[in-house]
Amino acid sequence: MSERSTEVQTVVLAAGLGTRLGRPLPKSQTRLRDGRTIMEQQVDNLRSVLGEDVPITVVVGFKATVIMEARPDVLFAYNELFDSTNTSKSLLRALTTSHRGGVLWMNGDVVFDPRVLQHVQPWLERDETFVCVNTEAVGEEEVKYTVDAEGFVRELSKTVVGGLGEAVGINHVSAADKAVLVEELRACADTDYFERGLETAIARRGLRVRPVDVSRFDVVEVDFEDDLVRADRIDAEHLRLGASTG
Repeated sequence: MSERSTEVQTVVLAAGLGTRLGRPLPKSQTRLRDGRTIMEQQVDNLRSVLGEDVPITVVVGFKATVIMEARPDVLFAYNELFDSTNTSKSLLRALTTSHRGGVLWMNGDVVFDPRVLQHVQPWLERDETFVCVNTEAVGEEEVKYTVDAEGFVRELSKTVVGGLGEAVGINHVSAADKAVLVEELRACADTDYFERGLETAIARRGLRVRPVDVSRFDVVEVDFEDDLVRADRIDAEHLRLGASTG
């Protein structure tokens, strides 16, 4: 039986420059239509579903003090090489500073329906390693995946041919698998995304990663202005639904 933590640990990867969106602040500090930043929406979602006391660590780098001053109520890990490394090294920093147990992490530019977190709770309760995927679209620039005969992830990268869907940027590594992923992230090139660490752990170490389909929920990674427009639609719809059920 794998070890379990007594509580869910969560991580937001927000160290990057975010150059594609072309804003002066980190992408996590981009404001949505309702006035919240992307990070505020993420923290609100995590706390509303996983509990007000859920541990949240934000990996910062670019303009770190801006994020730290905006969110004094969370923990921080610092990727001092944010301008020359990618998410593999930010996740490595987060995992090596985490407590015993599994870790749920997400990219700092993901706007999502909080019901995603409700949907993945059975996998969290079983402490299974997984990636959330959308099977309704396969964008050329997105991280795609394929599966093996048992339904576990076989390939996971932007260069996958014949992908079954896209990884949406919300993931979990179990307590039992964390040390293996840490080793593979250390072996990654500085410019690799964290998905490379998962992919090599699968190929070289037999890591079993479950793709969890969240296609029926809205999830947008905000890289460009068009993505921000979609994210604003998601956020506005959730506010409308909340008002109608309140």
